[in-house]
Amino acid sequence: MKLDILVFAAHPDDAELGCSGTIASHISKGKKVGIVDLTQGEMGTRGTPEIRLQESEEASKILKLSARENLGFKDIYFQDDEFHQLKMIEMIRKYQPEIVLANAISDRHPDHGKGSSLASHACFMSGLRKIETLHNGESQTPWRPKAVYHYIQNNYIEPDFVVDITPFWKTKIESILAFKSQFYDPSSQEPKSFISDPDFLPFIEARAREYGHKILVKYGEGFTVERMPGVNDLFDLI
Repeated sequence: MKLDILVFAAHPDDAELGCSGTIASHISKGKKVGIVDLTQGEMGTRGTPEIRLQESEEASKILKLSARENLGFKDIYFQDDEFHQLKMIEMIRKYQPEIVLANAISDRHPDHGKGSSLASHACFMSGLRKIETLHNGESQTPWRPKAVYHYIQNNYIEPDFVVDITPFWKTKIESILAFKSQFYDPSSQEPKSFISDPDFLPFIEARAREYGHKILVKYGEGFTVERMPGVNDLFDLI
C-alpha cells in the first residue's frame, strides 16, 4: 500500500501526542496516513508491551489510519546504525510516502532525538539504489520521500511552520487517551510517571494553544524542517 504520509514514532503514543491533529486533518482530506512505531515502549514506567500494542490499535481506529506497524526495536537501547537503518528503509520502500513525519530533533527522552536522526538518515539512504533491501523475500525499489518534517514533543522548539488542528482537537485528545495506561488515572495502582501527572495533558493543550496563537487559530501543531519549504500560491498561506 502506498501512503501519502508515513509517521515514525520512537514509542507508541509519540505520534498521538506530537502530530495526531495533523494526521487527522490530512486523513479528512482523503490522504492515506500510516504510523510505524519503533519500539513497544517496554521500558516505560507504566503498562506493558502487550497493553501498549492494544492501545495503539485503538488509537489507530480513532485516527482512521491506513496502516500501523511496530518494528520491535529495543526501547532506550536502539541506535542510529546500519541494522536499524535498513529496517527503516524497508518500511519507507514498502509504503513509498511522499512525506515523512518524525520525532523531535532533540527532546527530554533520548529515544526521540535518536528516532529523529534515524528517520532522517533512512529517508535519504532509501533513495540509494545500491542499498539493497528485501520485503517478504522480494527486492525493493529505491524510494526517497519528498520531505521530512519533525514534530515537536516535550521540549519547546521554535517551529518552522504550524498546522491548524482546531477542527481536529477532539480527535487528537481521543487518540491520546486511547493510551489509558500512560496517563492520569486516580484509580491506577501503578507508579507515577512523567506523563501520568495530572498536569501533563493540560500542558499538551497549552502547547497547542501557544502554537495555534502564532497563526491566529485556537490549536496548532508545530514542525521543524530539513530544507526550506516553498509555495506556488501565496493564498496557500494562512
